Amino acid sequence: MPHSLGWYHTLTPSGFVLHLTATPDHLRATRTLIAKTLSDAGAGEDLVYSAQLVMSELCGNAVRACGDFVPLVAEVGVTLSGCNDDTGRGIRVRLHDPYRRILPVRGGVRLDDAEAESGRGLPLVDLLAPGWRVTGTPVGKQVRCWIPAQ
Repeated sequence: MPHSLGWYHTLTPSGFVLHLTATPDHLRATRTLIAKTLSDAGAGEDLVYSAQLVMSELCGNAVRACGDFVPLVAEVGVTLSGCNDDTGRGIRVRLHDPYRRILPVRGGVRLDDAEAESGRGLPLVDLLAPGWRVTGTPVGKQVRCWIPAQ
């Protein structure tokens, strides 16, 4: 997707930084950008899908907290060769939103709870990106995830 109103991405040495307005079209395009970027870097299909799923859950939570059309900053980076100082091989997924008062918390329903109608998103992020954390920033918050390569 070329630069347009509410969509501006910059390639980085290990991935991209994307400024976007949360719309259904932009969120679909974000998944496509993640797939292309990670596939081009040599990530396997499972790792690509995990990164897409984590980013989708984070974006969905941001929209629920902030509302439609919220401005977001998404970052994705890949380290598949060599070694990153403290994380090894895997995918970095970060999402910044402007609403600091509502922070995501671990918990929710069990993934295998057949009665639950919602609430599986953050437990799923826990499964795919153990140790994710939230950092307050001067203009909101950033959720930081690391998806290790298996």
